[in-house]
Amino acid sequence: MNEQILQNRYEIKRQLGKKAGRRTLLAEDKITQTTVIIKLLTFSSDFAWEDLKLFEREAETLKTLNYQAIPSYVDYFELDAISKGYALVQSYVEGQSLEEHIKAGRIFAEKELKDIASQLLEILIYLHSQYPPVIHRDIKPSNIILVENEYEGIGKIYLVDFGSVQTLASKAGKTATVVGTYGYMPPEQFGGYATPASDLYSLGATLIALATGTHPADLPQQGMGIDFEKLVDLSSTFVGWLQWLTEPSVESRLSSATEALATLESGKIQLHQVDTEALSKPVNTWWLFGNALLRSTFVSGGIVMISAGLYGSIAIPVMGTIMGGMIGAMIGFPLGLGNGVLIGLITKLFFYPLKNATLHKRVLSMTSTILGTAVAITYFTSLGLGGIGMGSSTDLKNFLFIAIAPSIITGLSMGAVSKSFAQWYEKESRASKYLE
Repeated sequence: MNEQILQNRYEIKRQLGKKAGRRTLLAEDKITQTTVIIKLLTFSSDFAWEDLKLFEREAETLKTLNYQAIPSYVDYFELDAISKGYALVQSYVEGQSLEEHIKAGRIFAEKELKDIASQLLEILIYLHSQYPPVIHRDIKPSNIILVENEYEGIGKIYLVDFGSVQTLASKAGKTATVVGTYGYMPPEQFGGYATPASDLYSLGATLIALATGTHPADLPQQGMGIDFEKLVDLSSTFVGWLQWLTEPSVESRLSSATEALATLESGKIQLHQVDTEALSKPVNTWWLFGNALLRSTFVSGGIVMISAGLYGSIAIPVMGTIMGGMIGAMIGFPLGLGNGVLIGLITKLFFYPLKNATLHKRVLSMTSTILGTAVAITYFTSLGLGGIGMGSSTDLKNFLFIAIAPSIITGLSMGAVSKSFAQWYEKESRASKYLE
C-alpha cells in the first residue's frame, strides 16, 4: 500500500503477512490510540468471488461475537479506487502464536497442554453456543496466540483468524469450497462438511503438534488416525482423550466442546487405541439380536407404513392413505422382522467382535437396501399389476407408480435402519475404551 493512513484514521506501521490478494497490516487507530490489525482483500488477477464471500462472512461474524479471548471487530470498509478491495479492522493481540513456539523448538508439557485445551474449549463452547453455531474450521497453532505471564499457568490463549468461519444456518454446514489446513482438518471437512466436532478434531491435532513438535501430516497414521502415542511423554488418560478428539469417524468422536471439557477435567479416560483391539469389545449376543430385531421390525416397518400411507394419498385422498398404510404395514413389518434376523446373523457371523466398522456398516446397509427393494418389487407387482402386459406407456407408468417407486422407498428405509443399527453396535463396542 502506498497510503500510510487509511480512512484518515488508521496509520500503518508495518506489514505482518502477505499472500495472493491478501495482506495483514499492523496499524494504529488515531481515534482510540490503540494498535489494530488490518486485513486487506484486493482484487488481484487470481481473485475469486468465494474469497470475498469468506471475507465478508468473517467481518459479519466478528460483529456478532463478544468474548475476551477473540479479537474484537473495529471497522469494515471498501478501499479507494486505486486499491480496489475491502479492509477488515480488528483489535490487536500482542503475543506469539503457538506455531512460533513450535518453530523455536518448544515442546509443551502435559500440564501446559491441558491448560491450552481448557481455554480453547471454553472459546469453542462460546462459539458453538451461538445461534446459529459458529464453526471456526481452521484451528491450528498459527491461529492461536499465547500471551504469557498475563495469568497464572501457561498464560492467556486467544483464538484468531476467522477467515474460514462457517455457520450451521443451512445445509448442515455443507459448503462448496473446502477450507482449512491439511493435517489439522478432519476427514469430513474435505467433503465440505463442518460441525462442532470438526473443530474438536482440529483442536486435538493442534495439541498433538504441540506435544510432538511435528506437523500432524508428518506423523505416522494407523487406521486413518494419528499415531503419536510413542512419540510423547504423556499419561495414558490424556493420550486416550487426544485420540478420542481426533477420531477419523465423526460418529465416534467427542461431539461437543462441553463434553470434551467435562471428560478432560474428570480424567475418566482410558487409553484408546485406534486399531482392531479398540473395536473388539464383545456386546451381549441377546442384546445385539434384540436390538436388531426391534429396530428393524418396528422402525423400518413404521417408516414403510407411514410412507405407503402418504404415497397412497397421492392417488386417492383419505381412502388411499388408509389403504396405503395397511398395505405398507403388511409388507413393512414382516420384511423388517426378516431384515432384523438377517442383519443380526451377518453381524454375529462376520463382525462379532467388531473388527471393521466401516465395512460392517456398508455390508448391512447395502444388503438391506437390495433385499428390501427386491422383495417389495415382487410384492407390489403381484398386488398392483395383475394382467397388465407392459405393452403401453400407461402400463409403464402404472408399473413405475405402483411397484418401482414404493419399492425403492421400502429398500432405502431398510438400509437406513440397518445403518443405524451398525452405528449403535460400533458405539457399544467402543464405549468402555474411553470411560472408566
